[in-house]
Amino acid sequence: MRLFDSHCHLDFPEFDPDRAALLAECRLRGIAGFIIPTIGASNWRRVMALAASEPELFFALGVHPCFVADQPEDVMAQLETLAAERPAGLVAIGECGLDGRSHLVQEGQLALFEAQVRLAMEMDLPLIVHSVRANDDVLKILRRNKPARGGVIHAFSGSLHQAERFWQLGFKLGIGGTITYERANKTREAVAAMPLESLLLETDSPDMPLSGAQGQRNSPLSLLKVLDELASIKRLPVEHVARVLCESTCHSFHLNK
Repeated sequence: MRLFDSHCHLDFPEFDPDRAALLAECRLRGIAGFIIPTIGASNWRRVMALAASEPELFFALGVHPCFVADQPEDVMAQLETLAAERPAGLVAIGECGLDGRSHLVQEGQLALFEAQVRLAMEMDLPLIVHSVRANDDVLKILRRNKPARGGVIHAFSGSLHQAERFWQLGFKLGIGGTITYERANKTREAVAAMPLESLLLETDSPDMPLSGAQGQRNSPLSLLKVLDELASIKRLPVEHVARVLCESTCHSFHLNK
């Protein structure tokens, strides 16, 4: 059984003390690959260097909506130049999107997201989309632009209706620790109803810990528990779910694993 963590921030300092040991344990447990999204200009080069050090690490280049205010004025010009170089290991544009939480700076989010959608289309790359309290607005933007390579809606937590609309636009749904919380009824019901092929596994580690592990560092190893929970929700054998989702991830990001 092989698994693929389609969204984890392995470059974050929380992993500095034991990153190599963690990756070794992941290999032993069947976790065969990882996609590391970037959050802005400050960590593009760091993620690229990390991905170059291990053959199972891939990455995306983008500007996270939560860090829009921290970016240089020419951030899109820098991003376009770097992506145009087609660095080895680049598989997507992201993490980009919208975050509607009131404590975050909203100015600039929309323009940067739309610019990154257009860049993904120009580069013929999929998108890794962050959508928090913004699913309807994100849907409008994606519907207007219609990116041919689609991508994934990271940490999906919406309704079945929203899930179906994203799927119709060519976007898969990133499924992580949220489904281990019993109170997440809306998301669990959407996951149960959607085709297995519309889902991807992810952890968002070191964030988004599983139910019962709040306040602890999350890691790609939690993918195993997310897989078990997803198989239970779908009422399918774990091995079958693992195979389909690994194949879906490789297909979505053109990975030869």
